[in-house]
Amino acid sequence: MAERQQDKRATRRFSLRLPISVKYQNGPAGEKTAFTRDVSARGICFYLDTPIGNGTDIEFTLTLPPEITLTESIRVRCKGTVVRAEQPSNNGQLSVAAVINEYEFLAES
Repeated sequence: MAERQQDKRATRRFSLRLPISVKYQNGPAGEKTAFTRDVSARGICFYLDTPIGNGTDIEFTLTLPPEITLTESIRVRCKGTVVRAEQPSNNGQLSVAAVINEYEFLAES
């Protein structure tokens, strides 16, 4: 019987489809709208419809829902670095994985 492959991630991953706004220097100017595939305390995976390369520094903002925060929705601004950008899926979007280097909680708007 084959052994089940263990997940080597150090933090819990939440499969969430949340809208995020992404900014980066090496691509089209301005903010791009994207949707998350999953989020953890150390990283994020999201779908993007414009090219982005490994090593690209990004900034993104998302709102964590009450199911995750166990209180109220919280807006978070993060800075990170792209570690993987996979070929477009059937819908033409890249799957982008990034490590989160720093974050800050934003005040209610």
